[in-house]
Amino acid sequence: MANPLRGILLKNEPLAKYTSWRVGGPAQQMYIPEDKADLIDFIAGLPEGEPLYWIGLGSNLLISDNGISGTVIYTRSRLKEMQLIDSGRVYVEAGVPCAHVARFCSDLNLTGAEFLAGIPGTMGGALKMNAGAFGGETWRIVDRVEMINAQGHVIERDKQAFEISYRSVKGQSNEWFLSAQLVLSEGNSEISQQQIKTLLEKRNASQPTNKPTCGSVFKNPPGDYAARLIEACGLKGYQIGDAVVSEKHANFIVNQGNATAADIDALINHIQNQVLAQFGISLETEVCRIGKKT
Repeated sequence: MANPLRGILLKNEPLAKYTSWRVGGPAQQMYIPEDKADLIDFIAGLPEGEPLYWIGLGSNLLISDNGISGTVIYTRSRLKEMQLIDSGRVYVEAGVPCAHVARFCSDLNLTGAEFLAGIPGTMGGALKMNAGAFGGETWRIVDRVEMINAQGHVIERDKQAFEISYRSVKGQSNEWFLSAQLVLSEGNSEISQQQIKTLLEKRNASQPTNKPTCGSVFKNPPGDYAARLIEACGLKGYQIGDAVVSEKHANFIVNQGNATAADIDALINHIQNQVLAQFGISLETEVCRIGKKT
């Protein structure tokens, strides 16, 4: 007999409040698991072929105004376990914010995870896209991960099972990250904490961190920076609806209050068209666009 579910199941749940851009229509259904074991039970009980989507901190995500057909799993503050397994090896579940991981490792006198303080998402999102900041990249410190498939089976996979590149991670289809084991070096807590403080000061000085954004919208093309190209096109401050290119950092789009996903989508397309026309460079989005088109 299946275990009784302990989480919260919501129907037609508006998703704007769960995303850092504050846009997005309703999820057909959304599950907020009690913990990892509860999530495994829930996924095992889903109908075969059920579309599955994941939200952590809701950064790096553009959800359609028309919402999402299928099931959304909300991991923030749910898949939240972190522990030191043995010397230099840390277990982190997918719902832990990256900034918390940075501080946890620092407190353990471990170095190598400081850059995670500059990533405005959860560990699950960082694993999915090989998130990076200030020269660091997530998968450089990952040794192995725990995945869950559409049947609710949990599989451990080595780093070698994935094709990892800049802001891209390719593995088995219909598998999602549950946790990771990070391998770090011995360090000094005071030095790490000072590094984190310096990184956050740099981020706050250069990015619109106190406004509704998704983080960086575009990947940097080889040998260049998306922000430089966008600024060179004169697009800082360019606005569609209530979505505007940040004056502080051109690779950020800010929701000024009442932007829709359609506004943001149109602005993304306009930026891509302008950069292609002026520089012959096709900017790829870093942000994930999901949801119903019509």
